[in-house]
Order: sequence, then structure tokens, then C-alpha cells
Amino acid sequence: MKIIQPPSNGSLPVDPEHFTGRAMMARLDDVSTEPDINVYRVWFEARARTAWHIHSGIQLLLIIEGTCRIQSSGGAVKEVDEGGAILITAGERHWHGAANEKSMTHLAININTSTTWFDRVTDEEYEDT
Repeated sequence: MKIIQPPSNGSLPVDPEHFTGRAMMARLDDVSTEPDINVYRVWFEARARTAWHIHSGIQLLLIIEGTCRIQSSGGAVKEVDEGGAILITAGERHWHGAANEKSMTHLAININTSTTWFDRVTDEEYEDT
């Protein structure tokens, strides 16, 4: 058994280079090393979102509060409500964040993953339905 306590510094602001709007993150790194698993609890204010990015491995998003807005490159913007989950495959270019009117919190579980960041999501892309 391995027990990982929440970070002593709590949630910290995310890197503004890779996010639009206000968001906070608490990291649980090295939950496992075989496979390599990191967990991030991320809170997004309404309309806040990541930049476009890909992961080298899979990412599982568990929506624990609010509604997540997400889009894969070439696809439509979709919304997933509290209690839902999203599986993002390795190499899938995407972004995710909160819906228009209220904040959202998800757990991002990254398995054997590094992240490559791209350009910011424009307001037009965010609004595309």
C-alpha cells in the first residue's frame, strides 16, 4: 500500500502560458512508477480552459464538480457533467475547461504521459458548438 497525502501547499495557480482564465491545481506526482501515474486536481473558473495540447500516454478526466467543456482537434465542442469521465487517447490533440456559466473541477489522471503544449484556444473555438 502507498498513501499519498494532499500537497502541503494546497492548490496553486496554473501556468498562465498554458491556460486562459483563472485555474488552480493541486499535484499528486508519482502516485505510481510502474506504470507512471500522476494525478492533478484542477479547478477552473467559468470559461477558463487549457491551451491545445497532446499527451504521450492516456489521460482520464473525472469531472467532480460542474460541467467540463472539451474538444478534440477536428471535432465538435462537447460538454460532460459532474460525475462523468473522459478518456483521452495518446496523441489526441485537445483542450478542456469549464463551461460558460460556472466553475468546474476535474481530476486528471495521466498514465505514462508527458504533455506537449500548443496555441491557446480562441474565444471562437471555445464557443464553437
